[in-house]
Amino acid sequence: MKRTKIALAGIALLAAGSLALAGCSGSGSGTPSASGGGSSTAIITTNGSEPQNPLIPTNTNEVGGGKILDEIFAGLVYYDAKGEPQNDMAESITTEDPQHLTIKLKEGQKFTDGTEVKADNFIKAWNYGAQSENAQLSGYFFEDIEGFQINDGPDGEAGTDDDIYGAVGDMEGLQKVDDYTFTVALNKPASDFALRLGYSAFYPLPDVAFEDMDAFGQNPIGNGPYKLAGDDAWQHDVKISLVKNEDYQGGRQAQNGGLDIIFYATQDAAYADLQGGNVDVIDAIPPAALATFESELGDRAVNQPAAVFQSFTIPERLAHFSGEEGKLRRQAISMAINREEITKVVFQGTRTPASDFTSPVIAGWSDSLAGSEVLAYNPDEAKKLWAQADAISPWSGSFQIAYNSDGGHQTWVDAVTNSIKNTLGIDASGAPYVDFASLRSEVTGRTIQTAFRTGWQADYPGLYNFLGPLYATNAGSNDGDYSNPEFDALLTAGISSTDPDEANADFQKAQEILLQDLPATPLWYSNVTGGYAEGVQNVEFGWNSVPLYYQITK
Repeated sequence: MKRTKIALAGIALLAAGSLALAGCSGSGSGTPSASGGGSSTAIITTNGSEPQNPLIPTNTNEVGGGKILDEIFAGLVYYDAKGEPQNDMAESITTEDPQHLTIKLKEGQKFTDGTEVKADNFIKAWNYGAQSENAQLSGYFFEDIEGFQINDGPDGEAGTDDDIYGAVGDMEGLQKVDDYTFTVALNKPASDFALRLGYSAFYPLPDVAFEDMDAFGQNPIGNGPYKLAGDDAWQHDVKISLVKNEDYQGGRQAQNGGLDIIFYATQDAAYADLQGGNVDVIDAIPPAALATFESELGDRAVNQPAAVFQSFTIPERLAHFSGEEGKLRRQAISMAINREEITKVVFQGTRTPASDFTSPVIAGWSDSLAGSEVLAYNPDEAKKLWAQADAISPWSGSFQIAYNSDGGHQTWVDAVTNSIKNTLGIDASGAPYVDFASLRSEVTGRTIQTAFRTGWQADYPGLYNFLGPLYATNAGSNDGDYSNPEFDALLTAGISSTDPDEANADFQKAQEILLQDLPATPLWYSNVTGGYAEGVQNVEFGWNSVPLYYQITK
């Protein structure tokens, strides 16, 4: 696949005196026309995976749960098919200066329990997500708000056991003006803060959620285009059933009667059901079908760039992977991988070898970063670096990459580990887990004893989103516990800039540090590959690889 740059959206600047998102159309840009036909009562079926955790917006940072949350909740804004923010619950988002926002809500918007969506529902939800005692996986999304504490330990350095990471009590940066208006004060300039507000961590919660958050997460009450079909709608490890929320008045009003998300054990099973007419749309094609799915599905096949980055992570805490020895071994392993061959043979050109840690569909992406040669196949240099690491401490044992068996990963993991094995002359293999939730539980619990597959499907269309959440010190999705003060400083400089070119330049410099340290090993950028069944209409896949389910009819 030829590499192309597709600018979906730049950084939303919080320059003084500007008006961010105010006046955006509430109808969005992707609503299907009446001429598309189809039934407004049809239930659309699609593929998914069992969520790792109860469905609480601030504690969900994986694709299976996120797909559901985005359908049953509505935030201040949503992203259209091209990644452009459109107002949803927000009437306007106004920036007084680079660190202060005023948010006004539309009146009359409701949760599915009949209560109205008001300023307090956002303020309380954000405070809950930020408070350190709640240990929410997406709590770091609030770290730019006044009252969020990062360095509160006696040593004053991030990442120590004595630090308080999060808020203690409510954040003073969130202030209610009236029932439909609140203000946000940031502790430092964050140039893309307004752009982030469509991500699920910023969704509101109804008052009932705070009575028993765990119970709420099993049967959530939202305010989005869909709602749970009933008390037994979530059949764990089987599916979740959603129906149209008639009270939702935003720009994503469902053109169908509901959505059944089926938790398939394998991508092969989902594709077989698509071919048999038993599922309406899927957003993943199994490796075995990549060479044939476009001819088999014809104009119902989907193969388009998306903001998805794939990698694997080797935690520094593993033997032989700390300090200088670890840096040398990471570089050697990276240069032992023949990405060009694997993307061509295994993925049939539906992946592109990575040259950085972000995505070509995001504005500011570069394929000419200093140090990117570490991502090129170079067997001789790989062997040389491995020998240098052996001089520090001789290698022992085997190298494994853990993966979830329900995600279609075995083929590429086998190809990557075989490339490493053949180049470096070591034992290397995959380490399969039965499903995604099982793998993520060991990753987030820091009990996994091997390298493991990682990646990122963008939360919002900005370079920072591929860097801060994954590699900043203490970040919620920093699964390898990476920490580099120089990298952190460049991130801070970039996110504080109100000039998008300057910001992206800092993010690119930050990536050059990552290319030296390799806290994760970049593999490739993913196209979204999928398809839909005969008789299904108005199918459009968004910038982040997820179908716009609310548009689909049949």
